[in-house]
Amino acid sequence: MSHDVPHIPPETLKNWQRLVDLVARLADVPASLIMKTDDPEHSVLVTSEHPDNPYPVGMEFRLNPKLYCQGVFENDGELVVEDATCDPRWQDNEDLDHGMSFYIGLPLKWPDGAIFGTICVLDRDRNRRALLFREGLAQFARLVEQDLALLQEVYLRRALEAKLTETMEHLEQRVDDRTRALQEANTALRVLLSSVEDDRRARDEEILSQVRSMVWPYFERLRDRIGQAEPQRSYLDLAEQNLAQITSAMTDQLSEAFAIMTPTEIEVAQMVMAGKTTKDIAKALSRETSTIDFHRNNIRRKLGLEGRGSNLRSHLLAIS
Repeated sequence: MSHDVPHIPPETLKNWQRLVDLVARLADVPASLIMKTDDPEHSVLVTSEHPDNPYPVGMEFRLNPKLYCQGVFENDGELVVEDATCDPRWQDNEDLDHGMSFYIGLPLKWPDGAIFGTICVLDRDRNRRALLFREGLAQFARLVEQDLALLQEVYLRRALEAKLTETMEHLEQRVDDRTRALQEANTALRVLLSSVEDDRRARDEEILSQVRSMVWPYFERLRDRIGQAEPQRSYLDLAEQNLAQITSAMTDQLSEAFAIMTPTEIEVAQMVMAGKTTKDIAKALSRETSTIDFHRNNIRRKLGLEGRGSNLRSHLLAIS
């Protein structure tokens, strides 16, 4: 065979032992054999238990044209030699050293057609009973080949299972390696994103700090100088509102919103968040309601809510 062959287990050999013993009795021959071929060697694998049987288990022959079993392989089928002493082809046969001039043999094959060996019977004289048993011997040969087919199927199935197990283990290892690689990549990405986010916050805080210190104070001074003059005040309010919208995108923290408010505006904003009305806030701070409205408008302007119709309390709660 072109591939490895299965080992013949002891249980099968015991069954074959019973088979060759039965063949020897039915054919009335001293030697009934199952021979195994490992080209160029040809050896006795199973031999009938008979006192006149000269072939022990393990006895080896080298395949050659004078060997009976070589004739079986050349025929690719049954070989019958009724009297080798009368046939020049077999006169130098090694079996004649044991007086075995009578032979009937059949090939034994693996399921793929490769040679396993032979099953044969031998005797010292022409054996009429064995000749009549030729079909029975063919049936026993088929039984042996059925065993070989079963052994081959089990062998191939186990080999396939082993290969499948090996493949699964390899795939599991690849999955584990890939999972570890992804985990490491995710960890590195989280560290990178965290670093980028920290850099963004630091940059936003720096910009906000500069806007508070270098821009917002001048809005109040310009408003005091402009008073109620139009359109200057409208442009100033619009610029302040736009700047508030831009800077509000840099943070979602309430403390950052409070940072651009005056202390009074912070106090008013906190009361708005608590659900207090303008009247309630005016009473609590001992101010006029118009003053509270003024502060509320300033808070809306600084939060970028002026002219948007958004609820001040809802917005403050959303960023808290």
